[in-house]
Amino acid sequence: MEESKTHFEESAFKSGRRLIAGVDEAGRGPLAGPVVAAACIIPRGLIIDRVDDSKKLLPEEREELFHILTNHPDIVYGVGIVENELIDEMNILQASLHAMSLAIQDLSETPDYLLIDGNHLPPTRIASKAVIKGDSRSQSIGAASIIAKFTRDSLMVEFHKRWPLYGFDKHKGYGTKMHVNAIEIHGPCPIHRRSFEPIKSLPGRVHGA
Repeated sequence: MEESKTHFEESAFKSGRRLIAGVDEAGRGPLAGPVVAAACIIPRGLIIDRVDDSKKLLPEEREELFHILTNHPDIVYGVGIVENELIDEMNILQASLHAMSLAIQDLSETPDYLLIDGNHLPPTRIASKAVIKGDSRSQSIGAASIIAKFTRDSLMVEFHKRWPLYGFDKHKGYGTKMHVNAIEIHGPCPIHRRSFEPIKSLPGRVHGA
């Protein structure tokens, strides 16, 4: 029997929870830009069609769902952004968990239960459950993944306007051949993560600082 996309939420509702937030992040792997997390509370009984792991959706589907989710009067969401300097300082796992904490704090209503994508929990006093592949198994985590990825991709498109040599509008900071070649030719720019290879091993010059 196929698992329902609201299976985890329903279990929490049945145990007496009232406000359940799904939490996910986007941007752990890229060589540049921030890591962005989102938290999303969808009320019981509300089903948003096509919500899934954001990576499985086409860009235009993500954009459409982002606007549906963020403009729905009954859905509450928050966003947390941790910039590349803090990623280098904290390491990417801790930065991702910190972004999740910021997203939870950004919610206009305080949840009483969290469904977190992955196998690590952010530091919080709110009761939480880690869900492996949660972005494709839980509607609220999937919604958070869409909000986080669309927000991050939009930021990278804006960064492209400032540093067009790297093609951030195309690869969004991930380590494509095009991106790595641009780093080798021009050196890193101010939004590159200095703790990530191959940037970590490059000489110290910064392009466009």
